[in-house]
Amino acid sequence: MKTESASKSHTDTWDLEIKPAENIFNLHLKDVWNYRDLLWLLVRRDFVSFYKQTLLGPLWFFIQPIFTIFIYSLVFNKFAQFGTNGAPAPLFYLTGIVAWTYFSDCLVKTSTVFRDNAAMFGKVYFPRLIMPLSIVMSNLVKFGMQLVLMVLLYLWYLINGKHIAPNIYILLFPVVVFIMAILGLGLGLIVTAMTTKYRDLAFAVSFGMQLFMYATPVIYPLADLAPKYKAIVSLNPMTGVIETLRYGVLDAGHFYSGAFLYSVLASLAILLLGLVIFNKVEKNFVDTV
Repeated sequence: MKTESASKSHTDTWDLEIKPAENIFNLHLKDVWNYRDLLWLLVRRDFVSFYKQTLLGPLWFFIQPIFTIFIYSLVFNKFAQFGTNGAPAPLFYLTGIVAWTYFSDCLVKTSTVFRDNAAMFGKVYFPRLIMPLSIVMSNLVKFGMQLVLMVLLYLWYLINGKHIAPNIYILLFPVVVFIMAILGLGLGLIVTAMTTKYRDLAFAVSFGMQLFMYATPVIYPLADLAPKYKAIVSLNPMTGVIETLRYGVLDAGHFYSGAFLYSVLASLAILLLGLVIFNKVEKNFVDTV
């Protein structure tokens, strides 16, 4: 009896239990929470590795948007005469660039998770969702630093007498950031699941994101488009996000409630789809990568 009791007690302490195939809708979110220390470690690793062996360090977070808004202001505002809804051109473009960069980085870097971490995934267990989540959170640090640049430019225009001020829709800022994060994460999860079989898809995504930006009101306001083009661009979930961000921060343009609600619903649907597909593929991707 003693031996049987001891044996039963011993089996109750196993950390890993082999089970039959589970429902693909079981996302193991509890496991992700249990491994939250690993998540923070990966975020720190990504952030530190960005500075490693660089001369300018964190300044690179500012150099790219500064040069980009200079080129955009020169080409699209001065030469092409694109409108900016009455907002200063550099601030108009910077608002769109900061938002687009965060979304784009989340999508592109998440889209190669399986390919980039195949060796690690094949050797040690941890919730695979930790990797794409760490990418979204580490990019959030970069996004925060670029927001500092936007605030500094904002203050510079205020000091020089430019009448700009946020409105009540600035309160939607946390929702806007959340939408960008889950949209980039959801699309990235779908793409990375597909790249386990089709490697060249990762290259198509990097190139496609450059073209996709022009179908998003980053360099032009939605109000300046002809009705037929406005309807097409409004199908892009990022359209309602960027227009809401600009309107809340700069009080320039319009708040498109329909486009914003569509962005919220589409992003949630894409995230759910991405999680389900990712959960299905992660179980046997090592055999195909």
